Amino acid sequence: MTSSSDRSPAVDVQGPKSYEIRTYGCQMNVHDSERLSGLLEEAGYVRAPDGEGGADVVVFNTCAVRENADNRLYGNLGRLAPVKASRPGMQIAVGGCLAQKDRDTIVKKAPWVDVVFGTHNIGKLPVLLERARVQDEAQVEIAESLEAFPSTLPTRRESAYAAWVSISVGCNNTCTFCIVPALRGKEKDRRTGDILAEIEALVGEGVSEITLLGQNVNAYGSDIGDREAFSKLLRACGTIEGLERVRFTSPHPRDFTDDVIAAMAETANVMPQLHMPLQSGSDTVLKAMRRSYRQERYLGIIEKVRAAIPHAAITTDIIVGFPGETEEDFEQTLHVVREARFAQAFTFQYSKRPGTPAATMEDQIPKEVVQRRYERLVALQEEISWEENKKQVGRTLELMVAEGEGRKDGATRRLSGRAPDNRLVHFTKPDQEVRPGDVVTVEITYAAPHHLLAEGAVLDVRRTRAGDAWEKRNAAPETKPAGVLLGLPGIGVPEPLPVATTGGCAGH
Repeated sequence: MTSSSDRSPAVDVQGPKSYEIRTYGCQMNVHDSERLSGLLEEAGYVRAPDGEGGADVVVFNTCAVRENADNRLYGNLGRLAPVKASRPGMQIAVGGCLAQKDRDTIVKKAPWVDVVFGTHNIGKLPVLLERARVQDEAQVEIAESLEAFPSTLPTRRESAYAAWVSISVGCNNTCTFCIVPALRGKEKDRRTGDILAEIEALVGEGVSEITLLGQNVNAYGSDIGDREAFSKLLRACGTIEGLERVRFTSPHPRDFTDDVIAAMAETANVMPQLHMPLQSGSDTVLKAMRRSYRQERYLGIIEKVRAAIPHAAITTDIIVGFPGETEEDFEQTLHVVREARFAQAFTFQYSKRPGTPAATMEDQIPKEVVQRRYERLVALQEEISWEENKKQVGRTLELMVAEGEGRKDGATRRLSGRAPDNRLVHFTKPDQEVRPGDVVTVEITYAAPHHLLAEGAVLDVRRTRAGDAWEKRNAAPETKPAGVLLGLPGIGVPEPLPVATTGGCAGH
């Protein structure tokens, strides 16, 4: 772990230096960026209020699972080169999965970069920036294994009322489309006591919703040989007073056991929502992907979850056009979609990920074929999502009021919130003040494929400690930051559904 003496203060006679973090990829990267923010602020930096070009330090937290990830990074770095040339003292740092993979290549292609750090040593960022400043040369430091569990590092969380809590890092799976295990390492579990202590501390600060985060959360306990460790953790979360909502992402069908379903059903604050990545409905393709489960096993899990938790919203990830996928294979995916009736599916067209076994497989599917299949899948899932959402009309639901989730709320005089099953609901703004983190009770009046409406009067407003925490944070005399910029569709604050890449950190 980097000591406090390593994090040299960035304050000088001209005042504190400002920083901006640009994040790409999955929730794990978003959570890492919260750590990076905390580290920099502990070292004396302040968040930049402006957008591109306004910060003294710009940090790219990268993702390596998309085919053009490196092109995107170097394009962004190229746009910053003249900005840096005109601003003496400005620094640029590159971290994350792409930095772990490309290492020295980054400073060769973009010699104006000051620091390159990997996924295992994010705690070193402040000292590397200082060292680059003093020595006036690029610092490249990539650790081969985890130096300290990220949760031991300072954090500047993006939300006052909801928080990520890491329970593990790394992954022991060997999916042929995924490079993440090679970059994040083997799974390392965090002590249960440390997890619960962090959650209790967060609740003490006003947080009322937590999302347990890991590459494969339900493999938690593999370090100690306890196959029921994850279900025990869920039940332990149920005993924490003041913790209203518990979510988790992402599980793997191979490790999803009946004790987890029972814990979800029997623990009041574990929400009726499950994200269960499918990737393909074809047994042949699943075998080629090394997914270690088959269609029958997957649908069996869905059936058990629905029996135990009838109102559960189940979501998934699907890859279209994996090498060798035939029309019959694709039809099997459509079959699973029809049977499972997902509330939502994150669907992706397969593209080669350099460094993965799938990238060199024969029978790569032509782009036009992949596109046609993708459009058919999206059309089917849109139809099902709408039908499933229509079933919510007439239901009375408790929503946790969200911040920044309704893009048209200002124009429509609505607010937005998340139902227990994580569906997004836009509701009529009540006369009394309602803050993010507060809870409102509404009746659903209309359904669209991707959201619900509650157009009548709000039935009840419950002011919460989470709302108090949001109000306290926003009353602080600080410039409203630009925020952590995401390179993929937004995940909310935080929304536990993977906005992951195909097979990325949260795509297992």
